[in-house]
Amino acid sequence: MSSTQNRDGGTQSTSVFKAELLAKSGLFQDMHKGMTVSAAVLILAFVLFTGTNTELAGSIFGAARGWIESTFGWYYLVTVVLLIAVCFYIVVSPHGSVRLGDDDSRPEFSNFAWFSMLFSAGIGIGILFFGVAEPIFYLDNSGAFGYPNNPYADMAGAAAIGHDRAVDALRVTYFHWGFHGWAVYVIVGMSLAYFAYRKKLPLALRSCLYPFIGDRIYGPIGHVVDILGVMGCVFGVATSLGLGVSQMAVGLERLISVDSGTNTQLVLIAIISVLSIMSALSGVGRGIKIISEWNIVVSVLVIAFFLFGGPTAWLLSVFAESLGDYLANFVQMGLWFPEEEGPAAWQNGWTVFYWGWWLAWAPFVGLFIARISRGRTLREFVIGVLFVPTLVIFVWLGIFGGTALFQELNAAGGAGSAGLIDLVKAWNLPAALFASSDGIAGDGTLGWIISAMMVFLLLSWFITSSDSSTLVLTTILSLGNEEPPKIFRIFWGIVIGLVAAVLLVAGGLSALQTANIAAALPLSVIILLMTAGVLKSLIQERRAKDQPTAAESEAV
Repeated sequence: MSSTQNRDGGTQSTSVFKAELLAKSGLFQDMHKGMTVSAAVLILAFVLFTGTNTELAGSIFGAARGWIESTFGWYYLVTVVLLIAVCFYIVVSPHGSVRLGDDDSRPEFSNFAWFSMLFSAGIGIGILFFGVAEPIFYLDNSGAFGYPNNPYADMAGAAAIGHDRAVDALRVTYFHWGFHGWAVYVIVGMSLAYFAYRKKLPLALRSCLYPFIGDRIYGPIGHVVDILGVMGCVFGVATSLGLGVSQMAVGLERLISVDSGTNTQLVLIAIISVLSIMSALSGVGRGIKIISEWNIVVSVLVIAFFLFGGPTAWLLSVFAESLGDYLANFVQMGLWFPEEEGPAAWQNGWTVFYWGWWLAWAPFVGLFIARISRGRTLREFVIGVLFVPTLVIFVWLGIFGGTALFQELNAAGGAGSAGLIDLVKAWNLPAALFASSDGIAGDGTLGWIISAMMVFLLLSWFITSSDSSTLVLTTILSLGNEEPPKIFRIFWGIVIGLVAAVLLVAGGLSALQTANIAAALPLSVIILLMTAGVLKSLIQERRAKDQPTAAESEAV
């Protein structure tokens, strides 16, 4: 069956195709049975292999990641820069006035709710995990991991631990969490929302291929693309859950003296899974929205504590200096291709790793962003998604990371002796955040309260990521149903928790993390096709509007 195209390139028969592909009764009613079963079987096989052959899996995935980074590192760098360029083109071009929906549609959520969900689902738990540890790593100059800790600072002549190296440490941290990464989310989210709400295609990855293969998106090609998105979603969130509970367990050990080992982490996974499923069942407009807004409120309180309880004047000064440095150099940093072995190893271990992580997460985060952005113009969407969360992240990193840097620069035993660098060298990243907090509040009542708030943020931010992913992958498997069957929201919520728990016990989380980064390579190809597809469709839509209709021609 072929669809009838609208004047602007859309399709009028999506509902017919969906009706043919979705189960009409039984357990899989309103879901695509083939994709659901295939995704579940593939995930089960992957987890069994990784969990029972941890060393072999780690070796295979590690070799694959190493080969990809050394062979395609340049490709990742160029791809992400290209996506930034497309974002800026959309903002300044006439296409920016196009709405993600009909011309008279308006946003479903307020700006505050929208920004809260963007931030919470997009990055939340990551900047808590790395917000102190990463700047401290770049401040260190020991080269303990076999390559320079911060080649940018070394090239700038700031090799010694001091103020200039601290500014460079923040600049590099902004680089990895800033415009480049969010541009990936922008393009994927914009493409999905445009084809779903403007062209009336399913809210699924397959729809972005419509300009190239037409109705064949409803066949095997579309199924494969969507299954890749589902697997990336499950593995990405499960990996973060497994890593995130380690930091939560450290916080709980400080709060109530529970052991931070595997048993505590498994209990945390179970609690988070239950809460995430409950939130996903309530839908975007209730659970996810409410928890996201609470995330922002508590985050503001914690940031205020670090800002006003710490070296306020120094933090404001170093934030302005490092942000200006980043804005002046982020284009150049994104196009740096080191030839020396040490800096090249650093770039593969950090920048290429981050770009792979952003690309691997893009289908999940992009689809959720699309789900909450109906009715906004492309210009509003790009500016909102690219700049607002990024600015919040910069403030967060500048205050949290800046506090830790100040503590190391002004340590009683001399610069670099505060103990944070030692924690990061030992790769005890979960403890770095709480150690920096202790440097301000101490270990008394105030310190306990701040630690409790940070544990709450870790918990709530992960709930928003997990419930968002559950909603996203069930939306994909139901070919764009924004309110997919609740039984499958429960099922996939349980699957994510079980994947994290099994691999935590078996020691396979690091292998899964490495595999997820390797998976960014094929996903990057899909993202580039998305980019080309949405630009092609926008140009066709513009031309169609500029051409007079038959009636207009007769009138002339």
